[in-house]
This record gives sequence, C-alpha cells and structure tokens, in this order.
Amino acid sequence: MRNMKIETAKGHEIVSRLILERISSGEWEPGAKLPSVVELSQQFGVGRSTLREALSALKATGWLDIKHGGGTFVKKILPSDNAGGNSLFQEANSILEILEVRKLLEAGTSSYAAERRTDEDLVNLQIILNKMEHALLQGDTVEGEKADVEFHTAIASASRNSLLIQLMESLTQRLSETIGKTRELWFYQEKSTAERLLDEHRSIFEAIKSGNAHLANQLIGEHLTKVETVLKANIQNTKS
Repeated sequence: MRNMKIETAKGHEIVSRLILERISSGEWEPGAKLPSVVELSQQFGVGRSTLREALSALKATGWLDIKHGGGTFVKKILPSDNAGGNSLFQEANSILEILEVRKLLEAGTSSYAAERRTDEDLVNLQIILNKMEHALLQGDTVEGEKADVEFHTAIASASRNSLLIQLMESLTQRLSETIGKTRELWFYQEKSTAERLLDEHRSIFEAIKSGNAHLANQLIGEHLTKVETVLKANIQNTKS
C-alpha cells in the first residue's frame, strides 16, 4: 500500500476518518489487530503523537481497544452506524445522571469520611492508591478502573453511615460500567494524563487524612464536575 502524507493542524481527525473507512470497508474486521504505531505513522505520513491521538479518539468513541503492550484491536462489537462514531455520547444522559447522583452522594461520604475515618480506613485508601499507581506504571487500564471504583466506595465505607454506604454500593455496578467511559473523557477530551488523575485522588485522600471535611467535599466535587463539564460540551457538539 502506498504511504500517504498528511499536513494539517487537525491531522488526527483525518487519520481517525481514514481508520474508520478501513474498518467500515471490512479491511480491518471486528477483533482484528491493527498494524503497529510505527507502521501506521508511516502509512498515514504523520507523527506518532498524531497517530496516538487518533487512536485515543477512536477508543473513546468505542471503535478500538488498546491493550498496553499488546497492540490495538478493532472492537469486536462496533458502534452502530447511527452512532456516527459517537457511541459514548449516545449514553450521555445516563452517564450525566450517574455523575449528578455521585456529586450529591459523595459530597456527604467524603465529608463524613474526613471526620470519622479510622487508621484502618486510611491504610485501605493508601493501598488502593498504590494499586492505581501500579496500574498507571503498567499501563493497565482495567486494573486502573477497578481501583478507581474501589477508591470511591472505600470513602463511603469510611463515612460510617450505613445508609450512605448502601446507596454507594447500589451504584457500584453502574460505576463499573461507566467509569471506563468517563476516564476516556478525562484522558482524551480533556487532554489530561493518568498522572494528573492519580494526583487528584491523592489530594482527596490527603484531605480525608487531615480531617478537612470542607476540602474533601470541595475536591471530590471538582473531580466529578470536570468530567460532567466535558460530557455536556460533547453532547452540545453532537447536536450542533
């Protein structure tokens, strides 16, 4: 196949479309492994950073699955044609509702956790943060997502309020289903890094550890509001 050369300020958008064309044409079938980043960069005539940005966009919208150290694969179940590459945002209202509930619920759990946490709670939260850091270093997104869910449920446990704990536990399945999507928004749409996400969790932990209920409440609110803001912006973009 003849290599191409793309020179544009938005090269990653063109590369994304070209990759989608190959998937749609059947050249790359569901479950198929794509060529390496180096090979794709050469084929499309773009730098590796541009190529990775295109791949991240397609992962965020449900077309690709990127496995650290294992390559990039076409999703076995593709977004519907009507999704137009924006399957994530077809579920936006559901995710937004979960985020709204979490903001209200976790405002309470984080505040009470700062006031009532035990040494055992702090040890547990630190262990979870260590898991998140290890997952980050290994590039293990699955374990990172699990640790993310564990962190928020552990804060609820530290609140020592049985009803709040039960309410948070009732959301655990929905959290597991959507936290991967919201993390993709964090990394792709906000252009943020896994390190920054980890730092935010650490800051929340430190506020709880220091017993600062107001700061814990504020930090967890800011943490959830960022994803909510980006998601709302993308909903608006898909309507325009």
